[in-house]
Amino acid sequence: MSVKQLIINPGSTSTKLAVYEDKNCLFQETIQHTNEELACFEELTQQVSFRTEVVEQFLAGHGLKMCEFDAVMCRGGMVWDLSTGGYLINDDLIRALTDDRFSSSHASNLGGLMGKILADRAGIPAFIYDAVTAVTLPPIARINGFPEIDRHSCCHVLNMRAMAIKYAKEHDRKYEDLNLLVVHMGGGISLSVHQKGEIIDSLGDDEGPFSPERSGSIQILEVLKLCFSGKYTYEEMKKKVRGKGGIFAFLGTSNMKEIERMAEEGDAKARILFDAQAYQVAKGVGLLAVVLKGDCDAVILTGGMAYSQKLVAEIEKYISFLAPVEVMPGENEMESLALGGLRMLGGEEPVKQYRLP
Repeated sequence: MSVKQLIINPGSTSTKLAVYEDKNCLFQETIQHTNEELACFEELTQQVSFRTEVVEQFLAGHGLKMCEFDAVMCRGGMVWDLSTGGYLINDDLIRALTDDRFSSSHASNLGGLMGKILADRAGIPAFIYDAVTAVTLPPIARINGFPEIDRHSCCHVLNMRAMAIKYAKEHDRKYEDLNLLVVHMGGGISLSVHQKGEIIDSLGDDEGPFSPERSGSIQILEVLKLCFSGKYTYEEMKKKVRGKGGIFAFLGTSNMKEIERMAEEGDAKARILFDAQAYQVAKGVGLLAVVLKGDCDAVILTGGMAYSQKLVAEIEKYISFLAPVEVMPGENEMESLALGGLRMLGGEEPVKQYRLP
């Protein structure tokens, strides 16, 4: 019997949708939402009905009904204290996705809320899988210099873990037997340490390398000066950190193909930024490499920026002495969700139950 899944992956201004039958993608579409469409919603959760209607229109356009599906797979939201793998979307998880005591407001939270509504109508299960917060850091990795702040992990777990599992299979190894460093390079850059099947540490997009759209880690005293300069509001500072930071702040573009072209054509600023991007990624790898104490089977470079052969080559110059470097480009989000769903539905991975703390 084949397995058919509806995949839902909401972003801040888009909703990515796909239909998978077993490992095959039958349909995939990215629906863009205009600023005018979203402006009427003051709170993120108010978008649920609007976005659910978008999914229904997508299904109708392909002549599909919810009763044809075996499950709905959703991008995991920013709920704290999740572990890797998949969770059934139950009432506790719905509450966590909408309550800032248990989660941080993020567009990915909408996935579980939408998926639960659609799945309940059809009498099928809905799951989230490998949420960005789905890393259980050991106590030593949770410590900050601020007693008021407990360090949480926040990285692109979905693609990172999928590529780590894929790497293991391609090398006829078990993921649970390997030690890997994985770098996801997209609009934001995050890194993670995979030790014997567990992600034990990470660098999020605000604590590691800068990226095309994110500032990354910055000397904090200089940031404090900007915060209290009176020149910027809180929202403006957030944009400088995430959205309009990084290379965009220097060049007005976050398109790495364009930036690479500018560098090749002699633009000195683009050249130094391109080189610095590789340098900072390599520094991030070096920082996390110590967690494995030198016992690293491979460094995996993934995400959209991994398509750039020049960028990858520059990074490899710095890190190839640490371990073999494997390049696995692309974000692979929809496929990763579908394969995760297949493993759960087929009994290869457990289905976890979230309980409110």
